[in-house]
Amino acid sequence: MSDARIAVFAIILSVAALSLGDAVIKATGLSLPLWQMFILRSSIVVPILLWLARRKGPIAVTNIGWAALRSALLVLMWLSYYSALPLMPLSLAAAAYYTGPLFIVALAAAVRRTLPPCRAILAIAAGFAGVLLVIRPDTSGMTLGTLLPVAAAFLYACAMVLTSAKCREDDPFVLALALNAAFIVSGALLGLFSGQDGSFIFGPWQAVDLRLLTTVAALAVLILIGSVGAAVAYQKGPPNTVAAFDYSYLVFSLVWGGLFFAELPSIAGLVGVSIIATAGLLALPASRQERANEL
Repeated sequence: MSDARIAVFAIILSVAALSLGDAVIKATGLSLPLWQMFILRSSIVVPILLWLARRKGPIAVTNIGWAALRSALLVLMWLSYYSALPLMPLSLAAAAYYTGPLFIVALAAAVRRTLPPCRAILAIAAGFAGVLLVIRPDTSGMTLGTLLPVAAAFLYACAMVLTSAKCREDDPFVLALALNAAFIVSGALLGLFSGQDGSFIFGPWQAVDLRLLTTVAALAVLILIGSVGAAVAYQKGPPNTVAAFDYSYLVFSLVWGGLFFAELPSIAGLVGVSIIATAGLLALPASRQERANEL
């Protein structure tokens, strides 16, 4: 299997896992504050990643500074996105966040100092149009808070382009380990300001029982798949191609919504899914030469 196809499979698996995690949170009514979620979830993941990372020998990264910066960008991305949710409708936040692939194409072109291929530009634009059809954001809810999910999208784009440019040779399990270690550290720092009732980020510590622990363990497995999958995708594949398949998150969200909550998509939603799928196919490099040019 070519690197481009491995990358596409990895990003689809990653967004499937992350979207399933969102569905699990909604289905179980999980009410953990974000700082506690960061600590509990990653505390389960870190020992697994340590074992996986050490299977090939001593744990090492090409440049620990780049790995640390990548982790910091992703932690800030989650904080920015979740901070936006109380300020606007979820659909508007999602629409703003899914400007991410547009940023990825622009940043990847800036790093290479070349214009992105026309196929990539068309695929990203079509994918974004499909997203708008699926979520149909309510523009009446637009405020300055809209900048937070856009900031999250930009941070995600920076992290993924950084993965492609500077962390391509690193073990994806080590990159995922660094990310989850950063989640624990940031969770502990945020916990210093906890105790604010009703706050999604700084809420008080919640008692941990077997049901909660089981849910967090399931979320830990999903973040493990999601974090490793994203690292592999942007290491192996052209950022322009992988970015277009990032949109498949919305497709999986519709699938989980139908399975768990009997939420059937509208006609516009189905059209949007079809456009997203078409955009993904269009994003695949047509030839070996085109793949080489995108890398």
